[in-house]
Amino acid sequence: MNGMFIDTSLCVGCRGCMTACKSWNELPGEKTTFTGSLQSMPDTTPKTYTLIKFYEREENGRIRFDFFKQQCFHCGDAACEKACPEDAIYHTKEGAVVRDYDRCIGCDYCQRACPFNIPRIDTQNKKMHKCTLCFDRLENGEIPACALTCSPGAIKYGNRDELWEAAQKRLAEVKKEYPKANLYPSDKNALGGTGVFYLLINEPEFYGLPAEAKLKTTFSLWHDVVRPLGKIVPGIALGATVIAAVANSVKKQREEGHGE
Repeated sequence: MNGMFIDTSLCVGCRGCMTACKSWNELPGEKTTFTGSLQSMPDTTPKTYTLIKFYEREENGRIRFDFFKQQCFHCGDAACEKACPEDAIYHTKEGAVVRDYDRCIGCDYCQRACPFNIPRIDTQNKKMHKCTLCFDRLENGEIPACALTCSPGAIKYGNRDELWEAAQKRLAEVKKEYPKANLYPSDKNALGGTGVFYLLINEPEFYGLPAEAKLKTTFSLWHDVVRPLGKIVPGIALGATVIAAVANSVKKQREEGHGE
């Protein structure tokens, strides 16, 4: 299986990957407002699948920028896929996690389930949008547009096992200058093995990532227990009770999210 390795120590913040993504996916430009940061916009959107985030810090009296390429991790055991009540999210044979446009109802359960808060819901067409890993390019033997464009070589695509081995060697080198450097996720098999993994020069929390990426129990229960049970015995009280519990949990998460 192939995968993508993003080495943040090599990223120069040129945003060529963002431009390539927009171009290949025919995504429109978006009007932004300057907020005092060189970062293009605060977050990804239904029309911006990947974003180079700028993290400003002072080092030896000088301003330094650290960069992070925000995008979908394309998890092997994808929380968004488990959460989708319409089975609109699936894996391609190349390992990309993609959405079936016609089946998607824009319920946002995928966004609530994702450990990295990646899916974005277009409130106008009621559809979920996110990085597709350029699955249409992969199907034709090409690599993702962002990896093809990255001139510093910070984005690499190829055999996942070989990339992981190369990443470990690279980490040993980077740690000499950045002692906090780490591979993320640290476990090669986390979330079923993510199709995208990183070399970070700081702790995951510095980039707004969870220290430990794992599925939320509520959505695993929904996909692995409640839904199969409901198909077999849809009328039993137990099934109704559990479904109600899951629904209440989701409702609570949504209310908490909107209240932030």
